Order: sequence, then C-alpha cells, then structure tokens
Amino acid sequence: MRIIPAIDIIEGKCVRLTKGDYATKKIYNEDPLEVAKSFESAGIEYLHLVDLDGAKSKHIVNYKVLEQIATKTSLKIDFGGGLKSDEDLQIAFNSGANQITGGSIAVKNPSVFEAWLQNYGSQKVILGADANNQKIAVSGWLEESDLALIPFIENYQKKGISYVICTDISKDGMLQGPAVELYQQILKEAPSIKLIASGGISHIDEFDQLKEIGCEGVILGKAIYENRISLEAIEKYILNAK
Repeated sequence: MRIIPAIDIIEGKCVRLTKGDYATKKIYNEDPLEVAKSFESAGIEYLHLVDLDGAKSKHIVNYKVLEQIATKTSLKIDFGGGLKSDEDLQIAFNSGANQITGGSIAVKNPSVFEAWLQNYGSQKVILGADANNQKIAVSGWLEESDLALIPFIENYQKKGISYVICTDISKDGMLQGPAVELYQQILKEAPSIKLIASGGISHIDEFDQLKEIGCEGVILGKAIYENRISLEAIEKYILNAK
C-alpha cells in the first residue's frame, strides 16, 4: 500500500483545513518545497498536492508550486484542485504532475472528465470522490450534491476509472481515525477499484488496517504536521513493507 502525504496550498503556503472549512486554515510552512523535500528524505515516493486556491476559484492557480516540487524532487505527484478545463489539465501535466485528480468536474461536467479519461488514460486520471453522509461534495467541499457516493464510483468504474481517492469529509483533519467501514463498503461493491483512503489518519497502526481491507494507498496530512506520526516512523514502515 502506497503512503501518500498531502500538501494543501493556499497563497503558495502549506496549510491544512478541518473538514474542508477555509475558515479553519492553519499555516504549517511558508515553503511547500521544503516540506516535500522532507518527505522525499524519509523515503516517501508519492505526494498528493492540492491547490485550494484553485478549488475555490475554479481554475488552476498554484501550478508554480507544482512545477517547483516536480523539478526539485523525484516525488510522483498527483495534483488536484480547480482543474476545470483542458487548458488547466495541460498546465498541470506540463508543470510536472504524474496524475491529476478530478472531483467537482466529474460531477458538474462529466463529458469533459470522461474525455480526459479517454485522452490520458486511467493511469493518469484519478476520480476524486469526496463525501459527506455518503453524498458527493464539490467545489472544495463548499457544496454538497445529491449524488450517492458508491453509485457515483461504480458509474465511473464502468467508464474506465481505476484510481479513486475517497475522503469522508466528516473525518478530515479530525485525527480520529479513517472511515474504515465506508472503504470496506466501497471495496465490496467495486472490488477492482484502486482505492486511496483519505481523511482522519491519526496513528500509524491505521495503515495496516487500511491495507488489510484492500486499500491501494493512504493519504495523510495533519497527522504528520501535528507530529502524531513522525517521518521516521513512516520511513521505518516503508522499509519494513519492502
């Protein structure tokens, strides 16, 4: 199972929100590249980079941060937040993203998202399925849709999606453990999905819990920034898993 730390960007700085609420913004580092390099030094290979300014303004904003991390580290980056047009997507890939995550676009403009999937393939395009009470949330989680989570994932699975990042918004930033039961339910209904769990990670033991139920990856943020899980512990976990 891949360990994928997250860097969320507002105004070029590394921040975290709680339950996606911009009013809860906490700045952890003025320099996202420094954070990314510390992840790389710990033997981490992957990064989940989110443009929160982009999510709010509905177009890519912090691509320079992406470019900097992509050129100055060897991290494999999946990038999301505000990708709404073909131009946004090209900027993200040209700036060094290995994969992109589409969430709101997959809800509000499925024909565009499906074209991305056709043009770039299922290894490059991740479905962002973020939910509150099992309903898909969009626009940086500022809006809740009436789409049910599992049918939404199954629908895109039929259209060729392989990777899905699922965040239970009620867990995000709460440091109270991930939504294990929800992920079990998803994997029961869509067993071939490469499911990446996100939100609520608070202890390194939860990695094994998620691995056992079949998650392909796990995204964590606040647990690292609040020193609940040290980079040394993650490095040891990765080495032991090899």
